[in-house]
Amino acid sequence: MPKPSFSDLKLKALNEQGLLNPRPEDVTDQLFRENEFFDRRDLIQVKYEMLRRHQTEGMSASSAAQAFGFSRVTFYQVLKRFKKKGIGGLFPKRRGPKVPHKLTEKLVTFMVTALAEDPTLRPPALVELIKVHFDISVHPRSIERALARQQKKLRP
Repeated sequence: MPKPSFSDLKLKALNEQGLLNPRPEDVTDQLFRENEFFDRRDLIQVKYEMLRRHQTEGMSASSAAQAFGFSRVTFYQVLKRFKKKGIGGLFPKRRGPKVPHKLTEKLVTFMVTALAEDPTLRPPALVELIKVHFDISVHPRSIERALARQQKKLRP
């Protein structure tokens, strides 16, 4: 079986990390057309070059946004995040919930107390206790993760 090329490996890595530009065909900037170092599929590289071109070469925001496949609104959002967070601001925002929505502090405290009273309790038993006391269905793995987070907080 032939080895995958660096380009194939990079494409796979970008996709796995959520950094694959969803519209590489919209990047019309000359550097990305003429130089293979510049990869229009690499979302971070495209955003950085757009901002660099605007900041160091004086390209207008509208022109930069258009040349790199973004709207003006997106250009200014990217610029704002870059000024606040540096390169990290160019990464897409994390999707989904940012905090556990079922396992609140109250529930975690309940689980910790229950475990203190009976250390033999396992997640499936805690699922049942939570169902009885709070009428909430929780997956055993969610309980394991919540307890692990709690342990992490308590470490020095």
